[in-house]
Amino acid sequence: MKKLSKLRLKKKQPEEPAGRITTDTLAEHRQQVLAGGRKFKYPVQYARHKLVVNAIIIIIATVIILLGVGYWLLYQAQNTSDFMYRVTKVVPVPVAEVDGQQVRYSEYLMKFRSNLHYLVEKEQVDVTTEDGQRQVEFIKDQAMHDAIADAFANKIAKDKDLKVTDAELETYLKQQRQSSDGNEVSESTYNAVILDYYGWSPDEYQQAMKTKLLRQKVAYAVDQDAETVSKKVEASIAAGTVDLNVVATTINVDEQKSVIFWPAAWVPLDNQDGGLAAAALKLEIGQVSKAVKTTSGDGYYYVKLVDKNETQVRYEYLQVPLSAFDDLLADAETDKKTTQYISIPVIDEQTEPTKQ
Repeated sequence: MKKLSKLRLKKKQPEEPAGRITTDTLAEHRQQVLAGGRKFKYPVQYARHKLVVNAIIIIIATVIILLGVGYWLLYQAQNTSDFMYRVTKVVPVPVAEVDGQQVRYSEYLMKFRSNLHYLVEKEQVDVTTEDGQRQVEFIKDQAMHDAIADAFANKIAKDKDLKVTDAELETYLKQQRQSSDGNEVSESTYNAVILDYYGWSPDEYQQAMKTKLLRQKVAYAVDQDAETVSKKVEASIAAGTVDLNVVATTINVDEQKSVIFWPAAWVPLDNQDGGLAAAALKLEIGQVSKAVKTTSGDGYYYVKLVDKNETQVRYEYLQVPLSAFDDLLADAETDKKTTQYISIPVIDEQTEPTKQ
């Protein structure tokens, strides 16, 4: 019995499992776990790296394709859709260059699309016909020339620090909203008319008018010869010569037909003549006005009131035309300082729409 008891006392205690985590084996076990995970980690890293590289390649290829398609649509197909117009307003791509100044494609499209809108909606021209296509090419050439002239004027304006203020723009827009009865048309009504006739939003119309006013400022600023002739006209009138035809004839002897005389004619009181009728109405019969810069911005005008009644006014006027800006622009074209990035056939005269 004693031996049996001793055997029981000497019986071995169960050994601890080999895989049991203890304080002593914790570090070793951690390394084993990490080692087991590495075989999954590196393939994932490799796949992620490959995914990033592939994504970059796809993005670059997509951009190249989009640029290629965009280039073809604008410069080869000459797409003038609303979508491409919106794209060119966001992306400042050029359609031409004049004396180092880029001409934005959006400026050209804004003018062309407006002319096309009027041609189709108001003149009812079928642009699918041969005659219609000829007229489309004509207004393309007009829009291009106008856009180039605006860009050239903008370059000169920067050099001479010329700007159009918001107040000047608002005054001009207000004048344009004057109705025939002297009242001002509401802004919303006027904007609706502009949209109907020219397809322009209010922002586009204001932009176009601001560009027009800036170009006028430049035309006056660069034409020193016209300013000199204008002062001669004023001196002749101040000396007592109120016959504008005589003034024009006398000055043209020395200045080589730099003054134009226009004989008197009856026009409505609200005649849309850039402000000449309005200037005449402020005069006494036989009186000549000071130099008038009309909203057309093409010269200095001297108006003489001949007669008037309740509905009409009769006046004659003398014009000192501006030509320096046009000459400078022509010189830029002659000296090959002007480059067009799209091909437009030059059509000298616009044919009348073929009646269907």
